[in-house]
Amino acid sequence: MINLEPGKKVYFASDQHFGAPNPKESKVREERFIRWMDEIKQDAQVLFLMGDLFDFWHEWKHVIPKGYVRVLGKIAELKDRGIHIYFFVGNHDLWMKDYLEEEIGCTVFYKKQYFEMGGKQFLLAHGDGLGPGDKGYKRMKKVFTNPVAQWFFKWLHPDIAMKIALYMSQKNKMISGDEDKEFLGEEKEFLIIYSKKKLETENIDYFIYGHRHLPMVLDLQGKAKYINLGDWISYFTYGVFEHDFELKTFEDSTKKITPY
Repeated sequence: MINLEPGKKVYFASDQHFGAPNPKESKVREERFIRWMDEIKQDAQVLFLMGDLFDFWHEWKHVIPKGYVRVLGKIAELKDRGIHIYFFVGNHDLWMKDYLEEEIGCTVFYKKQYFEMGGKQFLLAHGDGLGPGDKGYKRMKKVFTNPVAQWFFKWLHPDIAMKIALYMSQKNKMISGDEDKEFLGEEKEFLIIYSKKKLETENIDYFIYGHRHLPMVLDLQGKAKYINLGDWISYFTYGVFEHDFELKTFEDSTKKITPY
């Protein structure tokens, strides 16, 4: 349970995919994200980073990927100010281990989590692998999370491993979100189907996900709200909760979020 202090808020952001499509273009998006964190630190009590902060992340025992210094430094600054940071691993950074916990003090989650905030019930997850379908990805995830496969991968030289991984990450277009920009309808969206199924047995007010890259707030039969946080590639959207949930766009008030 998170007891919100008067005047404090909970913030949510997902799918930054920093590092892609290249360091130069990523830096522009990183700087924008840092400006956002500078803005929210005035009234944030909690920050949920909902997955795929990096386009690829793998931790060796004594090595982490090069870059992201200012982003990680800003997250550390927020933590030092007393803001609680919760990090959900996504399908691009699922090889996260203990670096953010030990060096910054974040709490890292590998699966969906339930929270009570402001008297409301939340189910939070990155969203990959939930719901029906997407069998190809689910099989791939089993390989990626297999201890034997991870053991073999860690013995590659980091320069070689990162080059292969970044190529594969961008090759399958998961960074761009191009394949995710079209709303398929409630009966075909796997996270909406998953949420509706959960409502049959659980009392949830807000389902909050990343992964889909398509920002939306959708009413689920008057029982709950399905929320996708969008991304920091095309939309630069984020969520904020105080008494109710709002989905907003950072530094672009003209960009409207399509209602569904």
